Amino acid sequence: MTDTPIIRLAGVSKTYRTRDKETLAVSDVTMTIAEGDFVSLVGPSGCGKTTVLKIVADLIQADAGTVEVGGSGASVDRSRDVGMVFQQALLLKWRRIIDNVLLPAEILGLPLRESRERARDLLAMVGLRGFERVYPYELSGGMQQRAAIARALVHDPKIVLMDEPFGALDALTREKMNLELHRIWTESRKTVLFVTHSIQEAVFLGTRCAVLTSGPARMAAYFPIELPHPRVLSMKTEARFGAYVRQIYGLLDVEG
Repeated sequence: MTDTPIIRLAGVSKTYRTRDKETLAVSDVTMTIAEGDFVSLVGPSGCGKTTVLKIVADLIQADAGTVEVGGSGASVDRSRDVGMVFQQALLLKWRRIIDNVLLPAEILGLPLRESRERARDLLAMVGLRGFERVYPYELSGGMQQRAAIARALVHDPKIVLMDEPFGALDALTREKMNLELHRIWTESRKTVLFVTHSIQEAVFLGTRCAVLTSGPARMAAYFPIELPHPRVLSMKTEARFGAYVRQIYGLLDVEG
C-alpha cells in the first residue's frame, strides 16, 4: 500500500428519477482511497452501496459532489483501468474458462498472445491451473467466481470493483473465498473497493472500512482496519476482530 490517493469522493449524492418518482439513493458520501488499499464498503441491503460502485466505475454519473479517479498525478481511463467482479460470475457458457478470462483483453484490443499468457498465469494464481479448457458448468460456484476474478485482472487494471461477489455462495465456500481473495490481493496489490453486507467479511478483508447507513446511504464512518497480514480465519475469534465488528454494528444501530 502507498499513501497516494487513487479514488476521491467528496459529498457525492445520486437520485434516481422515473416519470412518477424520485428516489435518493446515496447522500454525502466522502472517502479517499489510496493505491493498494482494500476498502470494504459495508451496509444493509438496498442502502446504495452498488450505486457508489457504479459512480466510481463511471457507469452512472453523480448528481452532486466530486469524483476523482487517478493515481500518482495521472488520470485513470475507467474504461481501461477498472476491473469489475459481480455477485454472479456471469461467465459465458459457450466459452471455455480461458476464453472467458480473455474477454476484456479482446474487447480492449490487447495483444492476444501476451494476454493469453497472462490469463494462464492468473488462472494459476486463483487456483485454476489445469481448468483452462473446461466450460463454466464444469466448475463449482466458488471456482466460477475465481475465474471471474481472473477475468477482472487480465487487462491489468489499476482498480478492481467487487459487488458482493460471494453473496450467492454457501457459508463455508464464502469463508474459503475470503481467504483466496486476500491471497490474490496480497499478490496483485491492486486497489480494491469491495461491496458487502457481511460485517465480518468487511473486517476480515479490508485495510479500511466505509460504513453506509440504510438508504439513502450516508457515510456513517470511514476508518482503518488495523489487523496484521496475512489474515487467517482464526482472527475472527480474537478480541480485536470482535471490537471492529461491534463498532460497525453500533454504527448501523443493529440490536443484539
